[in-house]
Amino acid sequence: MQFGPVAIADAIGCIAAHTIRADGTIVKKGATVTAELAAKLEAAGIAEIVAVRLEPGDIDENAAAAQLAERMTGEAVTAEPPFTGRVNLFAAEAGVLRIDVAAIDAFNAIDEAITVATLPALKAVVAGELVATVKIIPYAVPQALVDHALSALGNVPAVSVATYRPAGVAVISTLLPGLKPSVVDKTLRIMRERLEPAEAVLAADQRVPHEAAPLAKAIAEQAAGEADIIVVFGASAITDRRDVIPQALVEAGGDVEHLGMPVDPGNLLMLGRIAGKPVIGAPGCARSPKENSFDWVLQRHLAGVPVGRADVQRMGVGGLLMEIVSRPQPRAPGLPGGGPPAGIVLAAGRSTRMGADNKLIQPLRGKPILRHVVEAQLEAGLAPVIVVTGHQSAAVEAALAELPVRFVANPDYASGLSSSLKAGVAALPPQAQGVVISLGDMPNVSAAVIERLVEAHRARPEALAVVPTLFGQRGNPVLLTREIFPAVSLLSGDRGARRLLDEAGERVVDVPFEDPAIAIDVDTPEALRALRG
Repeated sequence: MQFGPVAIADAIGCIAAHTIRADGTIVKKGATVTAELAAKLEAAGIAEIVAVRLEPGDIDENAAAAQLAERMTGEAVTAEPPFTGRVNLFAAEAGVLRIDVAAIDAFNAIDEAITVATLPALKAVVAGELVATVKIIPYAVPQALVDHALSALGNVPAVSVATYRPAGVAVISTLLPGLKPSVVDKTLRIMRERLEPAEAVLAADQRVPHEAAPLAKAIAEQAAGEADIIVVFGASAITDRRDVIPQALVEAGGDVEHLGMPVDPGNLLMLGRIAGKPVIGAPGCARSPKENSFDWVLQRHLAGVPVGRADVQRMGVGGLLMEIVSRPQPRAPGLPGGGPPAGIVLAAGRSTRMGADNKLIQPLRGKPILRHVVEAQLEAGLAPVIVVTGHQSAAVEAALAELPVRFVANPDYASGLSSSLKAGVAALPPQAQGVVISLGDMPNVSAAVIERLVEAHRARPEALAVVPTLFGQRGNPVLLTREIFPAVSLLSGDRGARRLLDEAGERVVDVPFEDPAIAIDVDTPEALRALRG
């Protein structure tokens, strides 16, 4: 490939290395210079351009990227068409990402012109998630170089997803005096949430005293049952192989494969096996929805990826999970004092409780309900304001005609509120250090409410979130800072940001209001009639 200045008369058929603008003529970077474009540039006084000319044996960037991505793409992974020398690879199904690390390293060592970047190996992924990107740096590369890179990859695809398999998980909880039943109930609720992405089910809920004999009996019963995986939540932590849970597993006829993890939170996890089934002695932190070693082990078992002693011992690099939403992160900046936060209005729901009518476009005080919500954000000075649409999107957008907002479509709106929240946060500009999340069916929330939330955060810049309260009960809208944005991507279902607020603990600022508007939404015809009355 030749690269450099080319006389305009010789540039026909070359690739423009940079965008050229002259007297209304625009030749975009990467475009092929035609005879017509060359004539226009010459007429505009352009004598030469910086261009690329392919040599014999060269192939263009898109063809090269496509060849390499095709070889790399494995099970449950799809590749999009090449564009500007890049091919993005996406997970086609939920599961655990499998990367041939040695092949990827060898591939990237071939030449600086050929690159691939991936997510970490064995990361849990969801359908549609970007897992790898192949990028050709120059406009063209020799086919011989591509062939060399293909050889480095070998014949087995280097990027694949081990998809989740239908599985039943038996949970055995040990009990001690003083352990409230509500703690066990909450643990099971969180466990069900962990199983949702894999479409796995809680096959058994068994509760026994925290003693080796009754626990051994329970483990043996589940080993003989239909469950595929057995999880034991102990009333106290496992601190030794002679402790209650490891001892009970051995008494039941099983084996303790490993005790202790180089992952924090979650050091005190036990791996075992009985009757061919994995047994996980869960660490205490697994009662929380926050990421810990238990997630890593459970996800892999659900995807059929073996987890043994050697696998555990390799988890140390990257195993420090301390920077999670509920722990102080002094390196992360707060919302800058001078800049306004952005705004997101969630307006994608199906409005099922309202009946046939879409509640968001019903008239109230001379305008659609949704328009009241959006105008409050604009009046409060939020910028940009993003409206997430889904159900009846055309009608929703028409209700906000001429307002300076950006619309973001959520094709997955039927799955619940969290999908709209994720779509809105993903669309925020990189400079947005915070965002106010409003619900589209709360038309009485005023700009003054939003402004007070913003001021409360400026007074407490270390906070992760600011929430209005009425008589001690939290309402809407809520303000979230950029530090908490990554956790939004982990939400599922119809729970919105409530789970994040629970995890953030003391780093949530509650702002008391006497205005009932923060708790009043319009879900039913009766509620709408009451507001109109």
